[in-house]
Amino acid sequence: MDQEHMNAADAGQERKPRTGRRQPKKITAQRLERVALAYLEKYAAPAAGVRRVLQRRVAKAARVHDTDIEAAHEWIEDVIARLIRSGLVDDTAYAEMRAGSLHRQGASARMTRAKLAAKGVGAEDIDAALDTLAETVAAPDLAAACNWARRRRLGRWRRRDREDHRDRDLASLGRQGFGYELARKVVDAEDREELEREALSEDSA
Repeated sequence: MDQEHMNAADAGQERKPRTGRRQPKKITAQRLERVALAYLEKYAAPAAGVRRVLQRRVAKAARVHDTDIEAAHEWIEDVIARLIRSGLVDDTAYAEMRAGSLHRQGASARMTRAKLAAKGVGAEDIDAALDTLAETVAAPDLAAACNWARRRRLGRWRRRDREDHRDRDLASLGRQGFGYELARKVVDAEDREELEREALSEDSA
């Protein structure tokens, strides 16, 4: 075989597609703990979030290997209990962190509550997170609405054509979970700096 044909054959080998996907490994208690720790290195998560990750891993492995599902679920709960004891999983701290982040992004308390509940955070931890937020910001929903208006350039944050976009701006704030009166207050504000001061003022609490 001449060099040209050899090169062509080599190139063909390099382009040969891979067949078959990497098979999931058999589930053990130790493997589940490693999966949980690897996940938490990348993402903050409540206990329910870690549980969902591990349950998906068990379900995937069970399609390939003989798996005692009941035992695997017990291992999952044991792993989560150890993570909670060690402080690596803390729903209260997660709720406070996430509530603060959502507030800065412009989410209302109602939307924040819904998002945290969807993550599996319990009502008590959600209440505590929102209470903590209220201790640092006098009018949390007004401040959050201002944050959203600033990010999206709504109302007074628009440079032009405010009246033409008024209904659209009100709808945008409504989708964030803010009531009509608060949305109207933000969109129709004449002085955005005064509005922001009101959100931070004790008098507005």
